[in-house]
Amino acid sequence: MGRILAVDYGNKRVGLAVTDTLQIIASPLETVHAKDVLTYIKSYMQREPVEAIVVGMPRRLSGEATDATPHVIGFVRKLQKDFPGVPVHTVDERFTSSMAQKAMLAGGLKKKARQDKATVDRVSAAIILQSYLESRNIL
Repeated sequence: MGRILAVDYGNKRVGLAVTDTLQIIASPLETVHAKDVLTYIKSYMQREPVEAIVVGMPRRLSGEATDATPHVIGFVRKLQKDFPGVPVHTVDERFTSSMAQKAMLAGGLKKKARQDKATVDRVSAAIILQSYLESRNIL
């Protein structure tokens, strides 16, 4: 069974998370610059089998698209083009940044670490991935 890779896409930074090989646990992986993310994913997929990619889709509380939504849709299309054999799923990413902050606080991270946006992006990607994993298990 391959891993599932999650992406918290931003115009500057991209947070990545990945499951274990049994697709049970979501763990933060890396934060990379947006211009380098496709190269990073290609390199990662050469080392590890990836069964699917999950991308957080930004939405307002009302469910409407945000200013970032078109950029994420464009990124999803690039993933589908560059990795045609790998399914790409989108997940509502509302509240993931605040959930990441709370998770880091609960985990005992110091204030400086919680303010590091790269760390927040990685943890947000893990929350997006965990949300996807939980949604698959609903009967």
